[in-house]
Amino acid sequence: QVQVVESGGGLVQPGDSLKLSCIVSGRDMSDLDMDWYRQIPSKREMVAQIYTTGGERYSEFAKGRFTISRDNAHNTVSLEMNNLKPSDTGNYLCRGISSTGTQYWGQGTQVTVSS
Repeated sequence: QVQVVESGGGLVQPGDSLKLSCIVSGRDMSDLDMDWYRQIPSKREMVAQIYTTGGERYSEFAKGRFTISRDNAHNTVSLEMNNLKPSDTGNYLCRGISSTGTQYWGQGTQVTVSS
């Protein structure tokens, strides 16, 4: 059984940084494209993606502030977030997607940015 588990969230102040981690167990992650999404009450939106090739893609709000990385040897994906804003508050979810479209989601880790 494949499991995806996120960690690293918390309560921080505007301008602070956080690093989120996601670990995949039950299968090799190296052939999965990996994403970070965030869930807010009204929607779920893509934050950043890192492909099996190592290529990356970011949403506009994440560009210049967030960095996604992967460590296939340890089956982990990270999201480093800098200069956090209250609008970054949400439940951050990690997703792996295979070439056949199979998706693996975690339960998320809560990030709250507030003064």
